[in-house]
This record gives sequence, structure tokens and C-alpha cells, in this order.
Amino acid sequence: MKYMLLMNVRGKAPYSISTWSKKDVDAHLTFLRQFNRELSASGEFVAVEGLTHPDRARLIHAGEDGAPITDGVFPEAKEFLAGYWIIDVASPERAYEIAAAASAAPGPGGVPLNMPIEVREVMSGMPVD
Repeated sequence: MKYMLLMNVRGKAPYSISTWSKKDVDAHLTFLRQFNRELSASGEFVAVEGLTHPDRARLIHAGEDGAPITDGVFPEAKEFLAGYWIIDVASPERAYEIAAAASAAPGPGGVPLNMPIEVREVMSGMPVD
């Protein structure tokens, strides 16, 4: 079963990595690289991507003529999607274990962030009733 693990952080939370010391950023990135290597070695890794900060995001919808209409940025957002993994595991419980490990990535001073990781199964087809 494939799952997407979504790393959601509060807008002004400790994940404001641009405010961290170089030592803390390096430790965090080292953890994430090792985490990804371990998922690859176990055969559970599918993909991972980090996302830019929300101040670069735009919400787009089609206008009546089909032309793109842009909304954003959203500085008032309380949380944002920082990145995601796609994993392929045998059970939901294994996806939860991996999400908990990702959640514990080190933050400033090496303290685990314990940030929320949303776990959602990736649909392989239309739902069957």
C-alpha cells in the first residue's frame, strides 16, 4: 500500500528553518538524508520533496473564460505543507511508524520537533462501494 506522509508545520513554528543556526540546519538535513537512505534500503521509499515557503505559493482557479485567476500569498495561514514522502509499505501501522520517526526530526538545539505528519493512503483506483 502506498501512503503519502505530509509534513505540516505551523507558520511561526520551530520549523522556520531560515532562522536556525547553520549547525541546527546541518543536523536536521543530515537526519532527513539518513531517514531517506533507510527508507530506500528497506524498499519502502517511493519519493520525497520539500516545498518552498508559503510566501511563494499561489492559489489558482479558472475564470469564466478559462484564464488563470491568482490568489495569494497567504501570510495569515496558521500552518503550511513543508514537504512530503511517498512510501510503499505493507500496512497502515508501518506507515504510522515511519511518520512518527519523521516527526522526531531534530530542530534547534537538537530537540525533536515532534511535528504533525498527516498520513494518507494513495488511491490506486476509484473507490469501490
